[in-house]
Amino acid sequence: MKNAFIFRSLMALSVSVLLFSCTKNDYGSSSRATGWKYNSKDGGFQVATNYKEQETGPGLVFIEGGTFTMGRVQDDVMHDWNNTPTQQHVQSFYMDETEVTNIMYLEYLDWLKGVYPPTEPKYRNIYYGALPDTLVWRNRLGFNEMMTNNYLRHPAYANYPVVGVNWIQAVEFSNWRTNRVNERILEEEQVIKQNAPFEDVSAESTFDTETYLNAPSQTYGGNDEAIRGGRKSEQYEKRNDSTGLYIQRKDGLLLPKYRLPTEAEWEYAALGLVEIRSYNIYRGRKKYPWSGKYTRSGKRRTRGDQLANFKQGDGDYGGIAGWSDDGADITAPVKSYDPNDYGLYDMAGNVAEWVADVYRPIVDDEYNDFNYYRGNVYTKNAINPDGTVKVVMTDSIVYDTLSNGKIIARVLPGGILQVPITDEDTYMRTNFTDSDNRNYRDGDKSSSRYFEGYQDENLPNRRMYNAPIHYVGPDAEDSTKLDRRYDESSKRTTIVDDNVRVYKGGSWKDRAYWLDPAQRRFLPQDMATDYIGFRNAMSRVGTKARKKKTPRHQKPRGQ
Repeated sequence: MKNAFIFRSLMALSVSVLLFSCTKNDYGSSSRATGWKYNSKDGGFQVATNYKEQETGPGLVFIEGGTFTMGRVQDDVMHDWNNTPTQQHVQSFYMDETEVTNIMYLEYLDWLKGVYPPTEPKYRNIYYGALPDTLVWRNRLGFNEMMTNNYLRHPAYANYPVVGVNWIQAVEFSNWRTNRVNERILEEEQVIKQNAPFEDVSAESTFDTETYLNAPSQTYGGNDEAIRGGRKSEQYEKRNDSTGLYIQRKDGLLLPKYRLPTEAEWEYAALGLVEIRSYNIYRGRKKYPWSGKYTRSGKRRTRGDQLANFKQGDGDYGGIAGWSDDGADITAPVKSYDPNDYGLYDMAGNVAEWVADVYRPIVDDEYNDFNYYRGNVYTKNAINPDGTVKVVMTDSIVYDTLSNGKIIARVLPGGILQVPITDEDTYMRTNFTDSDNRNYRDGDKSSSRYFEGYQDENLPNRRMYNAPIHYVGPDAEDSTKLDRRYDESSKRTTIVDDNVRVYKGGSWKDRAYWLDPAQRRFLPQDMATDYIGFRNAMSRVGTKARKKKTPRHQKPRGQ
C-alpha cells in the first residue's frame, strides 16, 4: 500500500510538472514543431518573434469586422431593385477617417511632376493622366468658373474633398500612397539610406513596395547604397537566411496596400454598427450613419442642425442663411460634421465615393457571403527568361487609352509588370478557373453552366449586359492622333459592362434619399464628376480585434 501510494504521488507530481512546463512554454522563441530556437546566431529559422499587431497607417481608423445586413431595408422610391437585403460578413479592416482631400492629391501630383517632368515628352502622359478633370464644375446654364479655376489648387479649398477624379485615377493614387508610406517606414527604421526617398529617386529609380519584397536588389534602380544604407541594415545582414540583407514580408514591418474599399466594407463602415444590433435597422434607428431616421440633430445643444451636407430641395443646397444653414453650398471641408460611431466623417453627404466593385444589379450572396466583392482580376508577376521578375523601366511604361481618349499610366517605372494567370495556373482548381472574374454569375446567359459563346457575328447578340462598345486608339494614318469611334448602334440596351464601377453615399448635389448607406449607383470607371470623391481602405492582418476580448458567452456570470 505504501509503495502504491508513493507511486501514485510520483505520477501526480510528474503530471503536474508536465502541465506546468507546458503552460509556461509558449514557444515564443523556439519551434513548436522541432524545439529548435528561432533566430539563433549559430543557425535556425529567422522569424519576427516580437511582432505584436498591425500598425494603423496614416489617416486610417480601425474598423472591427462582423456581420450585417447589406442592402435596402427601408425605402426604394426609385424602384431600382438593385440592393435586396443580404446577410454579409466582412473581416476587420482600416479606413480613411475622411475623404481624400485636395491637398493630399496635390502632394501626389507634386511627386509625379518632380519625378516624371511633364516637360519631357516620354513622361508627359504620366502627369497629365493623373490630373483631375476640373471642367466637371462647368454647367451650360450656370456660372461655376470660380470652382473650375480654384477648387483643386487654391489653399482655401485645401481640406475639401478632391473631385473630378475617375475610378482608375483613384486606384493609381492608392498605389502611390502605399509606396510612399512603406518607404517612410523603411527610412524611419533606418533600413534604407536616410533621405533616399528624396535624394536617390528619379524616373529610373522609384521605390515600389512589391518590387522591394519580390526583387529588392532592383529597388531604386539597383542602387545598393540607397537600399542598404541605413544604420540598422547591418543587423539584417547578420541573419543567416538568404533574405537577411533586406526587410521581408515575414518581418511584419511593411503595411498592406492602400486600396479602394469594397462595397460591402464601405456600407458596413458607414452604418457604424458598434452599439446597435442589426434588428434595430429594420426599426428605423439606422437609416443613416447616425442613429435615427432624420437629417437634423435632435440633441438639445444642436437641435435643428443638419447632420450632413446634401441638397435639401429644389434650388436649396444649404438652407436659408443663418441658423438653418448647413454651412456649405457645394462641398464642405472634411470634418465639418460629427463622425459616425467608428470615427468616420462624411459617410453621408459632402461627396459620394468610389468603391472597388464592378456594378451589377444583383449581389450573389448564395455563392459568397464573406468579404463579398465583384471585380477580381487575378494576375501574376511577369518573369524574365532568366527567372527574375520583370521590373518596368522608362522605356516600357504601360499606358491605357481610356474611352474618352485620355491616356493614363497603369504601371510606373520601378513597379513589377503584371500579366494574367493562365490555364496552367488554374489546372485542377475548384475555387477559380479564369483570370477575369468580373462577370462571374452576374445573371447573363454566359453565366449559365453550359453556355457556349456564339462565334458567328451574324447571329443575334444575346448578352444581357449589351453595353455600347466605343473604340479609341492610334490613328492608322497618323500615329500622333487618336482614332475615336463612337458606338452608334440602336440595339444597345444598357451601359452596364465590366468597366462600370459602384459609387456609394450621397453628395452635396443629392437629395437626402441618397444618404442611406445601402444606396448604390454606378458610373463608367474612366468618367469623373463634381460630386464623386474617394477614400482609401487597408486590410487587417492577424487578429480580428486590436485587443483580445473574451466572448460574452464565455465570461463568468456577473461580469
